[in-house]
Amino acid sequence: MATQRVLEMDFTSELGKSQRIRIYDARDPLTGAEVATAMDSIITANIFTGPGGNLTGKTDARLIITDSTELELI
Repeated sequence: MATQRVLEMDFTSELGKSQRIRIYDARDPLTGAEVATAMDSIITANIFTGPGGNLTGKTDARLIITDSTELELI
């Protein structure tokens, strides 16, 4: 069985659009305070831009954990 942990962070942009950044293989444990701090750092550093312009605010964040099991085909 394989477990995948993906952190999704949603931001607002200069033009009022939403942008999502995904971090695969997110560490365990991870707290909301740590994610909020990371999101603030991303906004302050102004290193990501997209069709909506620079990131200006935090909207939402979630940790998605999925388990998968390989099936043997006989």
